[in-house]
Amino acid sequence: MSDTSIPGLLTDDVRLTVPLDHFDDSDPRTIEIYARLVSTWHNQDKPWLVFLQGGPGCESPRPTLVDPGFPGWLRRALDDYRLVLLDQRGTGLSSPVSESVGSAADQAEYLTHLRADEIVEDCEDLRRHLGVEQWAALGQSFGGFTMLRYLSVHSQSLLAGYFTGGLSAVGRSTDEIYTTCYHTMRAKSEQYYRRFPGDRDRMRAVLDLAASGELRAPNGDPVGPSRVRSLGHLLGGSGGAEKLHYLLEYEPTSRCFRYDLADLLPFGGRNVLYTVIHESSYADGVTTNWAAARCLPQAFLDDPTLLTGEHVMPEWFDEDSSLQPWKDVAQIIAEHPWPTLYDADALAASQVPCAAAIYHDDAYVPREYSLQTAALLPGMRPWVTSQYEHNGSNASGGGVLDRLIKLVHGDIVR
Repeated sequence: MSDTSIPGLLTDDVRLTVPLDHFDDSDPRTIEIYARLVSTWHNQDKPWLVFLQGGPGCESPRPTLVDPGFPGWLRRALDDYRLVLLDQRGTGLSSPVSESVGSAADQAEYLTHLRADEIVEDCEDLRRHLGVEQWAALGQSFGGFTMLRYLSVHSQSLLAGYFTGGLSAVGRSTDEIYTTCYHTMRAKSEQYYRRFPGDRDRMRAVLDLAASGELRAPNGDPVGPSRVRSLGHLLGGSGGAEKLHYLLEYEPTSRCFRYDLADLLPFGGRNVLYTVIHESSYADGVTTNWAAARCLPQAFLDDPTLLTGEHVMPEWFDEDSSLQPWKDVAQIIAEHPWPTLYDADALAASQVPCAAAIYHDDAYVPREYSLQTAALLPGMRPWVTSQYEHNGSNASGGGVLDRLIKLVHGDIVR
């Protein structure tokens, strides 16, 4: 039965029990996955589009058509599709992770089953449960990584694929990817300080306070220099530079600063998977071993005002009380040998029509690697743009998705 309590939308809840480990038939463990089906009274004859959320470790958006609508691409998607908003395993209402699985080793082993390869198998279980022969997929950021896995193993299930800032590297090490992202973040940091010249001194003052142990979150947790530098993640999204500038307007000892800082820091306990297994999302057959920390360039060591992006540092598990219970788990995850995610030969054989928004200065998914991956896919129509940052899918109000749909349908020529 549809729940019409969301104005303008028809929604259904789907809950499905699936294996924790799809690749080991002898493992009896199961989890529950949750998805919200979203449609309107006028698109009941449309095909399905499954949305793969960014992250990893973040649930699917909770939709609303209240002006301007959320997510920003929702209205445009509903013109052509009915939607499946999947809470990826371990997030939202899909057997969310907790701190009570057992020992650190048990917890870490459990988390190894929450990656893109298992998420794709969940999608297949859900597709079959709904009686859908084929559907399209929209992958934002990490969701695009997941869709790339989908194309590697189950391309026959996909009508079309839309990538928004999520066309990952294939066959590259985490070290290469993080090093390239650091180069981008150095350029974005310098661009930011050119735009707001006084903010470099303000940032230096905040970093000095953090280094002395005097910078505190509202709950009393210390905020060290590397966590302050992670505010650079804001520079990867439209409007982020302004948020950082307005934060630095406040005195770093003020109540406003401390509360706003806590809200803007990218990694924490609310979506703990985002921190603990983040590096695994780039691990295509490697052990990450704290790649972001190991690959910190000399320029960043020499100049602490250079800001970082999605670079997780091990010391955060000592500083942040919400992460402290996960410290040993994170170390085990860092030492885990991850299997390969992508099959270059299968990607080259795929005939699924795809389109990708590749953001020219993407802070998290390097353009050069995205273009290399695009060249593997015969059905891919890449669109490289500097009009948007990594959050362009939302920030464009559906404009990015509109262009991708038109590229796939052949309505425009790139």
